[in-house]
Amino acid sequence: MSQSPVSGESREARAAKENLDGDALIDSDEDDWAWRQRLRANPTTAKVYRVGVFLLGLVIVVVGLLLIPFPGPGWLIVIAGLAIWATEFEKAQRVLEFVKSKLRIWEEWVKRQNLLVKGLVGIVGVAFIATVLWLTFHFSGIPGFFPDGLTNWMRTTARI
Repeated sequence: MSQSPVSGESREARAAKENLDGDALIDSDEDDWAWRQRLRANPTTAKVYRVGVFLLGLVIVVVGLLLIPFPGPGWLIVIAGLAIWATEFEKAQRVLEFVKSKLRIWEEWVKRQNLLVKGLVGIVGVAFIATVLWLTFHFSGIPGFFPDGLTNWMRTTARI
């Protein structure tokens, strides 16, 4: 902890005075939307709004995490929940930027590959989804709303 030679107070103490939330929350003056600036200007509405945003983001992230093992947009839903959090919480913004940068790197890498590598990436993705589905149906059973022909195929050919 370093001390300022003039005032004798630490950098951490000065930062705490200047920024009470430690950059955890987005401040009203950092927002481009006037309606949110008005909400954030009042401490009570700001807290209620932030709790609402946190709860909405939490529900969406949890639903997305539950859907990850199934084919479909599980990770996309998680990222959407993270984006909702990022509207109010700076740490969520940093995580979202990290995820977006890694996705861009992956996308650019796949784009640069030849057709064979792209095909292998697709096959691995389909194989992963098929494995997850097989494990899901093997341990939880085949849903009753599936058509009889599909159920019979799953029991005989796929050995579920």
